[in-house]
Amino acid sequence: MAAVETTRPAPFGAITSYRAINALSNVAAALRAWNDARVTRKALNRLSDRELDDIGLCRGDIEFIGR
Repeated sequence: MAAVETTRPAPFGAITSYRAINALSNVAAALRAWNDARVTRKALNRLSDRELDDIGLCRGDIEFIGR
């Protein structure tokens, strides 16, 4: 029975490229999450106190919801 080795080292720079792309992806995800929270806070701040009370919130809750 013959054994064949199928592993080989990664090409030069592949790991560095992967880490750079992964870091950019993480930054993009963080920016998307920040923008979603910003849009949510902005929409909630537009509501009246009565409308906020209807959904069970008060003005002080808006900052925590956006996080």
